[in-house]
Formats: sequence, structure tokens, C-alpha cells
Amino acid sequence: MRNFVKKTIGLAAVLSLLLAGCSTESGSKPAEPDRNASGTDIQLTSPGTYPLVQEKTTLKVMVRGNPLVENFETNEFTKWYEEKTNVHIEWEVVPEQSMQEKLNLVLASEDYPDVIMGLNISPSQQMIYGSQGAFLPLNDLIEKQGQQTKKMFQDNPEIKSMITAIDGNIYALPEVNDCYHCSMSQKMWIYEPWLKKLNLKMPETTEDLYQVLKAFKEQDPNGNGKKDEIPLAITQKSWRSSIDAFLMNSFIYNPIYGSGYKHMFVKEGKVDVGYNKPEWREGLRYIQKLYQEGLIAQESFTQDENQLIQLGENQDAVIMGASTGGHQGVFTQLLGDSGRWLEYKAVPPLKGPEGKRFAAVDTTALTPGAFVITKKAKNPELAMRWADGLYEKEQTLRSVYGRPGQEWRDAEKGEIGINGKPAVWSELKSFGTVQNVNWAQTGPALRTNDFRLSAVAKGDDDLEVILYQETKNKYEPYKPTDVSTLPPLFLTNEQATEAADLAKTINDYVDEMIARFVIGDASLDQDWDSYVSQLDAMNLKRYLEIYQTAYDSRSK
Repeated sequence: MRNFVKKTIGLAAVLSLLLAGCSTESGSKPAEPDRNASGTDIQLTSPGTYPLVQEKTTLKVMVRGNPLVENFETNEFTKWYEEKTNVHIEWEVVPEQSMQEKLNLVLASEDYPDVIMGLNISPSQQMIYGSQGAFLPLNDLIEKQGQQTKKMFQDNPEIKSMITAIDGNIYALPEVNDCYHCSMSQKMWIYEPWLKKLNLKMPETTEDLYQVLKAFKEQDPNGNGKKDEIPLAITQKSWRSSIDAFLMNSFIYNPIYGSGYKHMFVKEGKVDVGYNKPEWREGLRYIQKLYQEGLIAQESFTQDENQLIQLGENQDAVIMGASTGGHQGVFTQLLGDSGRWLEYKAVPPLKGPEGKRFAAVDTTALTPGAFVITKKAKNPELAMRWADGLYEKEQTLRSVYGRPGQEWRDAEKGEIGINGKPAVWSELKSFGTVQNVNWAQTGPALRTNDFRLSAVAKGDDDLEVILYQETKNKYEPYKPTDVSTLPPLFLTNEQATEAADLAKTINDYVDEMIARFVIGDASLDQDWDSYVSQLDAMNLKRYLEIYQTAYDSRSK
């Protein structure tokens, strides 16, 4: 369900960008010793064997805090992997909300841990700090110690291509999560019992949605005799949930954050954005109409995910008719006692006034920068071995889901997967609750599309089955064929520094003006031209040129 600083005069500019198998058992033959930065020898075992080192050795790891993980130090997977590898982790947990700021400070001060994990360091950040020597190039380490990584590259050559910088180095390992439903995650969800009660059909056009939301507001679908219904409530702060994420795709292609590049797309080989186009203005005009008629909650620009979920789980009566986000857990409690999350159904991409309807596609099957080894690492080969092991099937299942026999198990003969083929494994407890048995998608893991869809399909109330079916049946038919989301790109230091400053300025302004236009604080008739002129003055042309150059270089 989830870009950095050059220590020169360009520091502020870059800061502004940042929002945005089988294993051998123990008892193997020792390998050559690895001499750490302090001159101490450690006795690594042979590649592909466990434990990784003869005597327990400590790695210092800075990790992104995860709201689904109670405590990384006492976590069951942490303890299991330490016993298996003989590697103890000294954790420095960075709160998710402030991880970019903390990372900036650490990199600027050179107060590095051995490893930085889960902070999703962008390709541009990798180039900047890799070329400066702060992040170690991993090519030789992968060749010597990366058995699982090399196998991953062999089976999925595109992964190696995507994480290789323009200087030929690999500076970070990814978290691979080729999630089918995530690839078309800009969804809207509507409360089906209200549709049935009011004898309304699932909306297919923007006009249909308008009429449905009006009915929700005016016809007391929750039956309590009060006008307490909120037709559409949104948060700007959750996964694929912003006010333009779903609705704007009825007017112009709008990948809100595909590959980390906000609103950027490629059409006929040209890198472009939609927010300065006439179609964008018409999309805003439609959203403004919904807002001004009280069909969108006023809190939609300010509330966070928890506040939205409180609306979705209102105890007295259902009051929320629709919301947006990558899954129902954005606005309801997944697996909650109310069971409401099951009653919200995906709305297909809506046909706009000009006949456009796009399912915005994020083709990125991995999170870049999930694991970097810094120049302060005392035992870089050990760090590489430790990360490489996380790509093994059992480690991936344990780190993402939990313990065999409790949170997952191997599939039994005759069981069918989500994709309708023979299943390989089965999830026993649904992902998404706070726990302390796994890392909940933090750090390296290898979940290909085949792997994810080979999970046992457990019925119509299985979240993964629901998301797969809703995506396949309602969104797949509207994948665009003449426009695509900008793929991950590596920029040079100079490009990254310049683009960082421009991105911060431009994207903040666009977000501000979306809100002002929708609320009515700015006029789509009188202020639109000045808005477009201001984007020009902010050097939008140069911003697009930078990514065009990087895209053209990648395409050759």
C-alpha cells in the first residue's frame, strides 16, 4: 500500500526537494576475513551460508519508523534474523514524519551510521551522495557477497537497470514490491449500501458522481432523520488520497506522485505536466462545484488520516458516502469491528465532459534507496551479506508478514492463488495492524507480481482479493495507451540541485492554488492566466527541460 544534499551553496536547493530461495544451514566453512574500517578482522562465512559471521558483530542501522511496528529492537523478526545471521543491530529509529529532515542533518554533519534503511533515498540523492563518497558503490560488494541480489537481477533485469546510476554504480538496494493494485492506486471508494437504498447506480461519469453525491446530501441515506451525511470526505495526507488524485483524471492525465515526480508524465516522448493546461482548469472547476455545493467536506484540505478514519467509523451512524485513496484503510478501519471497510466499493475512472477517463499508472515495481551502506561502515561486506539475505523467500515472508504457521504458511495442494493459478503461500493474518512480529515493508524484500498474486485467495472479504479484482475489472480497462508516468530517473549533481529548488517552489505553489481555486479564494476565470504566468516565472520550462534531458539519456 508507500530525493539529497550537496554540501555546497546548493544545499538549500536540494533540501527543498525532500518531501519529495534456499539457504545453507550453519556450520559452513569460514571465508576470508573482512578487515573493517578500524582495522579489526571479522570472520565472514562463505557467501550463501549462515550464520554470516563467526562471532556476533554489530551493525548500526538508521531506520524509518513504521507505525505498524511497535519496536524494531524487540521485534520477533529482528530477533530471529539476529540468531540466523549472528549480526546484532543497533537501531536508530527516525520518526516517519521527520525522516527527511533527520536524514538531511545526518548527511550534512557526516554523522553516519553503518547503514541507512527504509528512508527511500531517491535516485538523485543517491547520485549526489554516492559521487561524494558518502554512500558506498555496491557493485563489487554485490559481485562478491550478493548471491540473492545477483539472482534477482538475473530473473528481473529491469531491476538492475532501474537502480544503476548514470555513472554505472549501484548506490542503494531496493525494496521490490511489484504490487498490481498499487500500480493503479488513485482510486475512489463509495458506500454501496447508500447506492442501493437510494436506487442509484455506480457512477460512470463526472455528472453521475455529482448527482449521486447530491442524493447522499439531500435524501438521508443513513435514515436517522438528520442532515449529517458527508457525501465526499478526503485527506490530503494519506496514500493516493489528495483531492485531485482521482477526480482530475477525468479531465487530464494526472499521476500525482508516480516514481516520486509529482504530476509528471510522458506523452509522445515529451516530459510534461497537466497543471498549466486548460483541461486542468476545467477539472478544478468541477471540483470547485462539488465543494461549493457542500458535496466535499470542508475539512478535506486540513484533516489527517486519523481524523478521516474517525468520520468513516462514526459510531452513531454511517455519515461518509465516499472517499479516495489506495485502499479502504485510508478512510476506515481495515478489519474493524464495524465491517464498513467491506461496504465501500471502488468507483471506476469517471468519463469527463470531453470523454476522457484515465487510470493513472505507477509502473514502478520497487522503492529505490531502501538500503545504503555509508562510508562509515566498519564492515561493508557484512552489511551487504545481511541485506542480501533479506531477498530470500523465507526472509521476505518473515520480514513483511511474520512467523511461519502463525502469520503465513506454505500453500496446500489444490489451493488457488489470487490470480487463479495454483497458490504458493497463504497469508494467515491480514497485513495492516500494529504488531511486533514483522517489519511491515521496511527495508529490502523481494515480492514480485507473481509472488504476490500466488497467495491463497481466501474469499470475497480478503483485502488483497478485493483490491486485485477491483483494479482488474474497473481500472485495467482505462490504463492509458498514449501517455505514461515518468519513470525513476538518475540526475547529475547539478541537475538534482537545480531541479530540487524548482520542484519545491513549483509544487508548493500548485498545491496552494489547487486549494485556493477549489475553495474559491482565487477565481478560475480572473486569476487563471496570472497563475500560469507565475508558473512560467518560476521557470517551469527549465524544470521540465532537466527531466527531459534525463529521460532522453535513459531512453538511449
